[in-house]
Amino acid sequence: MPPLKRPSAMRDTKPPASNPASELPHEATKAMPIALLRAREALMSRFRPMLAEHDFTSQQWRVIRLLNEHSTLDAAQLAEKAFILPPSLTRILANLETRDLVTRVQSSSDRRRYLFTLTTPGEEAFRKISPDRIKVYKEIEAYFGRDKINLLLSLLDELAQF
Repeated sequence: MPPLKRPSAMRDTKPPASNPASELPHEATKAMPIALLRAREALMSRFRPMLAEHDFTSQQWRVIRLLNEHSTLDAAQLAEKAFILPPSLTRILANLETRDLVTRVQSSSDRRRYLFTLTTPGEEAFRKISPDRIKVYKEIEAYFGRDKINLLLSLLDELAQF
């Protein structure tokens, strides 16, 4: 049965309120930030147990991985590349230094600046975790496919430049 129509004399005189969601581009109505968070959580749920077995948090691991990749970085560079807020990074670096995985050296050109590098035990920890890390990446690739991963990474890099 069709809905009843109100007589024109009883209709509201103001136009119906617009639906802000309908004004958004179609893709945005799918809650892109939430979809990205869900995807991140799905990936991290694969890595967290592996990192916990080696007594690392995901943030500590990002620092270790970046120092392995770049050899030496200062705190500002680490914070930017690892997407870790400086106060959190300070605590993480202190923890990694206490565990003798990272060392801090004062810059010869700027005495206010400290440079961080992996110690020998830090390099060994990276090498020890790498086979488990590679295994997780292979599982992700087997599930999702290399072409889709490459496309996704490309699209995410493009989105990050927005």
